[in-house]
Amino acid sequence: MALSDISRVEIEKAIEECDRLGRDAFLKTYGFRRARRYVLVHEGRRYDSKAIVGAAHGFLPGERPLTPDTPGFSGGAEHAARRLERLGYDVVDGPGAGGPAHDELIHRITHLQVNRSASHRALYKPIALLWAMGRALRGEPRLLPWTETEAALKLLLQRHGLRGERPRPDYPIASLHRDGVWELREYTDPVTTAHGDARVKRWFTTNQPLGGLAEPVYDLFRHSTVTRLAVLDELVGTFFEDLDAAPLLTEVGLDDVDPAEPRTGSGRAPERWLLTAAEYERGCTFVEEREAQTHGRRRTGTTHRPVRSRTARYLVLSRSRGRCENPDCTGQPADVTDHDHPILEVDHVVDLTRGGRDHPSQMVALCPNCHAVKTRGRTREALRETLLRVASERHAASGGAGAAPGQPL
Repeated sequence: MALSDISRVEIEKAIEECDRLGRDAFLKTYGFRRARRYVLVHEGRRYDSKAIVGAAHGFLPGERPLTPDTPGFSGGAEHAARRLERLGYDVVDGPGAGGPAHDELIHRITHLQVNRSASHRALYKPIALLWAMGRALRGEPRLLPWTETEAALKLLLQRHGLRGERPRPDYPIASLHRDGVWELREYTDPVTTAHGDARVKRWFTTNQPLGGLAEPVYDLFRHSTVTRLAVLDELVGTFFEDLDAAPLLTEVGLDDVDPAEPRTGSGRAPERWLLTAAEYERGCTFVEEREAQTHGRRRTGTTHRPVRSRTARYLVLSRSRGRCENPDCTGQPADVTDHDHPILEVDHVVDLTRGGRDHPSQMVALCPNCHAVKTRGRTREALRETLLRVASERHAASGGAGAAPGQPL
C-alpha cells in the first residue's frame, strides 16, 4: 500500500464511480461507513474521504481497493485526509462534517419561510417538497434535469396552487436551495436568489441545472418512516389547514401513506419495521412539537374534525409488536392484511373531543373486538382506565421516557 502513488486521476475515477452508484451503494461496494469527521468537498458535493481514497487505490495499475480494515490505513488527518489535501482537494474537518444534523434538516423543512398573501402562506415550497417526497418514497432518481423538474412542478402549481400561485417552479427551487434542502448542480453562473421575477426565470433558463433534494434529505424521506410522516403532518397541517390537500397528495403519491400499511412489498414480516427506542423517542418529539400547536384545534369545512397525527399512529403500531395492547384481550383475528401485517386499530383512550391527547402516551393499538368493547361495551369505563395505564407504561418502555438510545422496542 502506498497512498503517495494515488494521483488526482485515481481520485477523480473514484468520485465518478461514487456519483454513478450513489453514496450508499458506493460505500456498500467497498465496505465503508459514512465519514464521521473528514469529508472531501468537490464541486459543491461531499464525499466520504476514506472511502474515496480506498477506492482510488484500486484504480492504480496492479492494485486492489483498500478496505476499512487494511493495516495502516485510516481516514484521519495523517492518512487519507492528508493525501487528499496534498492533491489540492478541500477536506472539511469536524464532527458532523458530512452535512447538517438530522434535527437541523427537519427544522429547516418544518419551519419554511414562505411568502404571504392576504395573511395566507404561499404553497410554492410545500408543493415542491411534497412532490420530491413522493419521488423519494418510490425510490426514483434524486436529481433531475431542470426541464423535467420544471414540467412536473408547473402542472402541480396549476392544479393545486389553491392560493393563486403562478406556474413558476423557479421560485420555490431557488428558495429551497437557499434553505439548504435542495441541491443544484451543473450550472455556470452563481445561483440566483428567489427574489425578483425575470432574473430568477432567466437564471434557470440559461443554466439548466440538474437538481433535487439534498442527499441527506432524500435519504431521510426514503428510509425513515417517522421522519416522512412527521414532515407530511407538518406541511399539510401548516399550509393546507383550511384547504383540501387530498388531490395533491394523490397526484404526488402520498395519499395512501398509511402507517398501518408501510410500502414494504408482499411478504415482509411486521418485525422488520419496528422502531428502536431512539427512533420512538425522536418520533415523540415530533408529535409533541406539533401537538403543542394543534391540541384542541379542529379542521374547518363541512365538518369540524380534530387534527390528528400520522406520526403518532405509526409509533403506536410499531410499539405494539403486532399484538393488541389490551392485556385482557382474549384473541385477535388470525387473518392479516395484504402486507402480512396484523389487523389492528389505533385508538385514543380519551377521545380527542373530550380533551384527550393525540400522543402515544394516550393511544393504544387494539384488535377490532377490543376496540368495540372500549367504544360501546358495558365494561368500557373500566377498560379505558386499564388502557390509559397500559398506554402510559408502553410509551415509557418504548423510549418515551428515558429508554436507552438504539435499544430495540
